[in-house]
Amino acid sequence: MKAFLASSGVRPSLHTYFITSMSAMALGLFSSLIIGLILQTAGEQTGVGVLVEVGELAMAMMGPAIGVAVAHSLGAPPLVLFSSVATGAAGAELGGPAGAFLAALVAAEAGKLVSSRTKVDIVLTPLTTVGAGFAVSWVAGPVIDAGLRRFGGLISWATEQQPLLMSVLVAVLMGLALTLPVSSAAIAVMLDLSGLAAGAAAVGCAAQMVGFAVAGYRDNGWGGLVSQGLGTSMLQIPNVFRNPRILIPPTLAGAVTAPIATVGFALENNAAGAGMGTSGLVGPIMTLNTMGTSPYVLGLIAAFFFVVPALLAWVFAVLLRRIGWISDGDQTITAG
Repeated sequence: MKAFLASSGVRPSLHTYFITSMSAMALGLFSSLIIGLILQTAGEQTGVGVLVEVGELAMAMMGPAIGVAVAHSLGAPPLVLFSSVATGAAGAELGGPAGAFLAALVAAEAGKLVSSRTKVDIVLTPLTTVGAGFAVSWVAGPVIDAGLRRFGGLISWATEQQPLLMSVLVAVLMGLALTLPVSSAAIAVMLDLSGLAAGAAAVGCAAQMVGFAVAGYRDNGWGGLVSQGLGTSMLQIPNVFRNPRILIPPTLAGAVTAPIATVGFALENNAAGAGMGTSGLVGPIMTLNTMGTSPYVLGLIAAFFFVVPALLAWVFAVLLRRIGWISDGDQTITAG
């Protein structure tokens, strides 16, 4: 069986399914749902109707985008990859983002098992892939999606009831997920986070990115400031394994900033922005989408996505350098 699976390119592992494939799912989400929301928001705020239409179309393509992204991450051959457009669409229709992910994952692996093994490959491979995807969508998709959404609803409810404690918890966990090789964006969308919980998550993710950018400025300069502050804090993963203490300044910055933002100023966000932080400015844009574009909201964004976490992370980093927990070079980003 091992030899058969290996010959088909099927290599089951938690890393493959819950890190590699989920990271690919996040790219699919960004290429459809998130970019669509950005365009829709821009269109609504500027009165440009075509942007709204394009945004809505992009958002409607979430399922197919997830399907292709997941299949590609699994090394699916062409017929399986193209069939994943349909499996992702079916999964999204019946089970939301989680259904699209699960359907695409199972269907791609099933399709790989039969791909190029018969003379009727052009029929058998798409049939197997689409059939498996639709079966998973129909049986498991709605159940998993409903369960994740209920769990996300519980998090949002708990944050409303205990905003101080839950804001700290959500900010820390989502912030760490953003930096570590786990997709915080996919988690936020599958849980359908909203309101204060999404606001806390977005601030926690922003604090990781901005915090690492500022705390490691003396190691990386302006290039590192931009690539981490607006790109991704995952660039620090190799350094985290060498010295996990470098996680402390940005994580503490998120833990302090999030409850101030949510309890003190009722900062909210939505599922699309909750796990993105300042990456591509998606978190701030989704705050505008949720709370409007008043000067007050713009001030909240400037304060809690950038200024406050940057200052706190810098202070914490200075303290840790003084006690010898962080040294020069610990946060240097190396190419490749």
